[in-house]
Amino acid sequence: MLLRKYMSMIGIGSATIDLMLPKQTYRAGEYIKGTFLIKGGIIDQKAKRIECDLIMVHSSTGEEKTMNTLTILTSRVIQAEEIHNLSFSFKIPSSVPASTKERSYRFETKLFFTEGVTSKDQDAIYIVQ
Repeated sequence: MLLRKYMSMIGIGSATIDLMLPKQTYRAGEYIKGTFLIKGGIIDQKAKRIECDLIMVHSSTGEEKTMNTLTILTSRVIQAEEIHNLSFSFKIPSSVPASTKERSYRFETKLFFTEGVTSKDQDAIYIVQ
């Protein structure tokens, strides 16, 4: 049991998070409703918070800019091998410019624990006007 605890603390067998979106294309100002799919790892872990950032990336410069952030504070214990769905609701800012060849967007989701490595997920989206 102790070995499994240390393995999950370095990210092996740790709980994971996956943002599930109904589609990939959205309009500026649109509300997105989806789900965070949380899967327990090999041991119970206590979650601290979930952060989901909308990131704009300029491919020519490599610059990344956070356009908006959603934070959910929690003290939930994620049981080993448990599967949990948590509702996700996010409004894309109206001022966000449309995706282009040079400009792309992604959601970067992180699940933080009281102990252990942060679980991360990335989901690309396309924004039209």
